[in-house]
Amino acid sequence: MRKSFFQWAHLYRMAKTIFRLFPPPFEEVALEGLYLRLNLHRLGTPEKPFVYANFLTSLDGRIALEDSSGQTYLPKSLTTPNDFRLFLELECQADCLITHGGYLRSLAEKRLGNILQIGLTDTTRDLAEWREAQGLVPQPAIVVASASLDFPMPPSIREHGQACYIATGEQADPAKLDYWRRQGYDIILAGKGRMVEGDVLTRRLGELGYRTIYLIAGPHMLDTMVREGRLARLFQTITHQLMGGEVFRTLLPGPELGPFGHLKLLSLYYDPTSPLGAGQWFAQFESNHV
Repeated sequence: MRKSFFQWAHLYRMAKTIFRLFPPPFEEVALEGLYLRLNLHRLGTPEKPFVYANFLTSLDGRIALEDSSGQTYLPKSLTTPNDFRLFLELECQADCLITHGGYLRSLAEKRLGNILQIGLTDTTRDLAEWREAQGLVPQPAIVVASASLDFPMPPSIREHGQACYIATGEQADPAKLDYWRRQGYDIILAGKGRMVEGDVLTRRLGELGYRTIYLIAGPHMLDTMVREGRLARLFQTITHQLMGGEVFRTLLPGPELGPFGHLKLLSLYYDPTSPLGAGQWFAQFESNHV
């Protein structure tokens, strides 16, 4: 006899199992390896890089809040070990990570942890082994997207032998561009103004041979990638909480998107564990415009 949903939930094991809701059939599945089985690293080519992003949100659409000093922060109740494991599985499949200057400033101030390298701890060693088995280089390349060019470069990038590029617009400060070039970093001019444009940056990275590009750069980079038809896949963890907050960040900061914002649901999983007893969904969406 098939178990009901509530019977399954009652039998949920703390050994990191979750429930597939879509596509059917409903079943219990292992969390670890869930996204590795997608083999995203095989979906892109230099001619058409595969661009994907991952965001964590509350039910009311918050991805971050802002404190009284104007600093953006991620509330602890929004983060879970299971979500972080899946974040790392997505990162593990990338040729190239796109981050931004704001993250590097927060990293230097110790307000955020380092997510620029993969498989360096005992609990994530399997991810390094997976990359090696797939023929990928030990660590992905790093692209820092920045209009201001004001950020500290973490030493861990060079310590782990990662290729590193700085992406900015054609109207960027020439003196700052010269500074970064003198430090040995390649510059990618990817926009007519000061801001990075998603289409140009994707083409430039494809010309450099990168096939799979993972966005960990925040809502502005997501916005330009979606508007310019470059985002292929969106992964979203939705925690079952109403967060509130008068000043907050959401997935997209720009004006109405139109048809480029229409996505197709590919998978949906339910995880009944998270802080304070709320659950969370792991959703995967595909763009119809790539």
